[in-house]
Amino acid sequence: MKIDFRADPLAQLSTSALVAYCFEGAPTSSGTVERLAEETRHQLQELQTAGELTGKAFECTILRWPPGMAASKLLVIGAGKREKFSDTQLRYLAGAAVRHLRSRGGRELAWILGSSEPGAGAAVVDGALVADYDADRYRTERNGEKGIDNLWLATGGDPLPAEAEAGLHRGRILGEAQNFTRDLVNEPSNRMTPTKLAEQAGEMASRFGLGCEVLGPAEIQGLKMGALWAVAQGSQQEPAKLIVVRYVPEDAPQQPVIGLIGKGITFDSGGISIKPSENMHEMKTDMAGGATMLGVMQAIAQLKPCVRVTALIPATENMPSGNAFKPGDVITSMSGKTIEILNTDAEGRLVLADALTYAKQLGCTVLIDAATLTGAVLVALGNFTTGVFGWNQEWVDRVLAAGKVAGEKMWQLPVDEDYRDLYKSSIADLANTGGRYGGAITGAMFIGEFAGDTPWVHLDIAGTRWANDEKPYRAKGPTGHGVRTLVQLLTDLRL
Repeated sequence: MKIDFRADPLAQLSTSALVAYCFEGAPTSSGTVERLAEETRHQLQELQTAGELTGKAFECTILRWPPGMAASKLLVIGAGKREKFSDTQLRYLAGAAVRHLRSRGGRELAWILGSSEPGAGAAVVDGALVADYDADRYRTERNGEKGIDNLWLATGGDPLPAEAEAGLHRGRILGEAQNFTRDLVNEPSNRMTPTKLAEQAGEMASRFGLGCEVLGPAEIQGLKMGALWAVAQGSQQEPAKLIVVRYVPEDAPQQPVIGLIGKGITFDSGGISIKPSENMHEMKTDMAGGATMLGVMQAIAQLKPCVRVTALIPATENMPSGNAFKPGDVITSMSGKTIEILNTDAEGRLVLADALTYAKQLGCTVLIDAATLTGAVLVALGNFTTGVFGWNQEWVDRVLAAGKVAGEKMWQLPVDEDYRDLYKSSIADLANTGGRYGGAITGAMFIGEFAGDTPWVHLDIAGTRWANDEKPYRAKGPTGHGVRTLVQLLTDLRL
């Protein structure tokens, strides 16, 4: 998608689609509709009187050859209630405009910027890029062929604020990073193997100037990563990989070093504790935590925050075979802690346990992990909100604040000593599951045992990594949820 500013007076701007938005209750005298020619607004007033224009959120109204304007058509999109308007809503509106126009064969649009919205460019560009995406790459007739070629940010002749170009740049970086994550998650597991995921990480790192190292089975076993290897040993065809990507700016202080650890199970059958067949195909997305961290690394490599960041993605399949680990086994993690296996489908916490231990060995002083960890978090929070856990309240608060700015819904769930009894083992240091009740909490706390005293935050994205329903501003499929929050955290970090 080509994205640039257009400074033509709005009445003289020649484009196949001009887009303005308005608010509920005052659709002809609010938002960027106020900037349209008087003749056009008069015609919109007639539509309002007839009840065809209300300004309700995502309502789309098209005028062909709007009077007093050079545009071929005008799309007026409802922004909802003015008091609820935000950068997040602006991002959604841009996305809704893109999906509405492209579904009707549109290839370009000019978005009218508000005269008092210096930061709007980032939200509009981000929203447009995320919307111009469909998870249908393997269909012979693709929605993706109905893409937007040109997005113009129309200033109406107003001078550009100094931060406008930077906003466009940031919006593109965020949108492309989120879509990179979505592409990885969307791939079927026969195409997105641990080896392929490592290749994708290496290609991204090379393109954006990051360091990348990939450890294979020999190195994993040599480091005594018994928890990761227990999960990996069941796969007969796909060797495990531990992917390490580093961002080390020259001017960054020695500390903190942020460790981003993402679960990279490229397919989760459940192992010997095999899952029901219904919806098992969705388990290709069990590497969404790892994909999220790769998307974050792509973004910060371009935005260049002044902080050291190391991403670690333990990547493997979890498969049943004659070599697979079994319920009742006792394994020894890299940390030396022993773990009784009660359920081989509780494998994500095992691979993360060793990855957190290795992150600390590499010098990471703050640990943030993301994982499609538990079905229990869906029961608690549904598909809309990520569960947030952590020992260190300062860093939990930082993540929650970043999520609020980024427009990604997150909610803190408790970690408490009382829950520890649920995943105690009578024959080992820990059991790998605490049972049905409080499952999201005990799963998170199990991972936290391997963070120890190091500040640690866990994001359970099992519910938010995938959208089963299409929204006006986003296709059905992978969401890239979490990328925006962690990029916001790292770029705004005040140490």
